[in-house]
Amino acid sequence: MSGVQNLIVAEEDADQRLDRWLRRMFPHVTQGRIEKMCRKGELRVEGGRVKPATRLEAGQKVRIPPLPHPGSQAERPQTRVSEADARMIRDAVIYMDDHVIALNKPAGLATQGGSKQTRHVDGLAEALTFEFDEKPRLVHRLDKDTSGVLLLARTRAAAQALTAAIRHKETRKIYWAVVAGVPTPYLGEIKYGLVKAGGHGRRGEGEKMICVHPREVDSTPGAKRAITQYATLYRVASRAAWVAMEPITGRTHQLRAHMAEIGHPIAGDGKYGGSAQENMGDGWGSKMGGIISNKLHLHARSMTFEHPETRKPLTVTAPLPEHIAHTFETFGWTVDLAADDPFENLR
Repeated sequence: MSGVQNLIVAEEDADQRLDRWLRRMFPHVTQGRIEKMCRKGELRVEGGRVKPATRLEAGQKVRIPPLPHPGSQAERPQTRVSEADARMIRDAVIYMDDHVIALNKPAGLATQGGSKQTRHVDGLAEALTFEFDEKPRLVHRLDKDTSGVLLLARTRAAAQALTAAIRHKETRKIYWAVVAGVPTPYLGEIKYGLVKAGGHGRRGEGEKMICVHPREVDSTPGAKRAITQYATLYRVASRAAWVAMEPITGRTHQLRAHMAEIGHPIAGDGKYGGSAQENMGDGWGSKMGGIISNKLHLHARSMTFEHPETRKPLTVTAPLPEHIAHTFETFGWTVDLAADDPFENLR
């Protein structure tokens, strides 16, 4: 074991997440150990307790407790990716250059490791190095059951630029969903705040976001403002609709909680959607039955961002996953029916 170390964050490492910075400095240290050190208060920044996602600032002092030596059995990372998983994650690549990789993340694949999550994009990224020495870095995330565009940066400079652009809302994401019922008005904005409800499990697994009326956000402890624009594109009588959504803010489960709050849960959403027969307002529960899949029908359709090297706008579009494509075929919808910008009239 090494002794206690106190490291100073370099200028070029500013704005990085603590866990990613630490894993770059000590590649043999696992994500699980980092999270444990944070929970126990052993890993500190400027003397204070921190979380793995804490953003670092240049000049800060990071206290690192004793770490096992590289190669020790306790810390040997399980980084080997099976041939099947390597083929799967490479097939998910929909855009790549020397700076950026964009995936069409499959539904059901977690973005990062966590409680009981041993198979995730961050780990499988070992198979996406191609001719580079380091694996690409995640710059944002999608929920496990959400499919679609997920960006990774191939260099540290690209990661810093993309992360800053996302944090400063200089990117644009458009999601497609199939929802229960038909939202009216067809074009609108949802402004309910969100607050985290207590989850189940030792680390809050199963946490759920609760909507808060805009007038009550400031007086509700822990609540944050959230805004979602939506456009109802096509419908099947009054039973279901194809909806485009653009999150103006980026809160946890924002789109799922917002659509459920207005009575139109996303199809297959077991967390927010209620039961098949539960009337949630103008719509019904998220389990549509019949041949419609019970998987979550939420897809990150496109993402527009400034390329970190060329500084030109780039839009990446992800094809629909099989279960949503099947639902579209069942309802007689085709992707070419959607306008290039369904929110043009809101701008």
